[in-house]
Amino acid sequence: MTKTEKFKLIEKFIIENQESHYRLAYSYVRNKENALDIVQDSIFKALQSIDRLDEINYLKTWFYRILVNTSIDFIRKHQRVLVMDDEVLDGYLPQTEDRQIDLDLLDALDALSAYEKSLIILRFFEDLKIEEVAAVLDENVNTIKTKLYRTLRKLRIEIGEEN
Repeated sequence: MTKTEKFKLIEKFIIENQESHYRLAYSYVRNKENALDIVQDSIFKALQSIDRLDEINYLKTWFYRILVNTSIDFIRKHQRVLVMDDEVLDGYLPQTEDRQIDLDLLDALDALSAYEKSLIILRFFEDLKIEEVAAVLDENVNTIKTKLYRTLRKLRIEIGEEN
């Protein structure tokens, strides 16, 4: 496959899945502008490294890996400054019980390491299969299963479902 053909496939993939990419980035930073910046940086990185995509069947996992790594890098660089959208800030005002549970889950996710957060977001928020999560995070499938189980247990403890 030529570089031009790869470029057109990547372009089509990015356009068709732009909401998913934004949602994934937003799940890391919970800020519209930062999420858009992350997606833009990820697209730039993907196009720069187009030659590294050997098998076009792995386009989704290849791009998700770039997007996840860019999100984590962004968080590391901007760790001290956390800008929240109005929707997130509204969550701190008295709300219904369902809204409070959502907020507890978001707080619990923020308490996880970047790797653990990636496991949860990719598996449950992006609905990737275990094999796809393993490919994105460049890990063995059994390792992902074990770490996912531990992370879920840690998350349950964090939100108070286990003692």
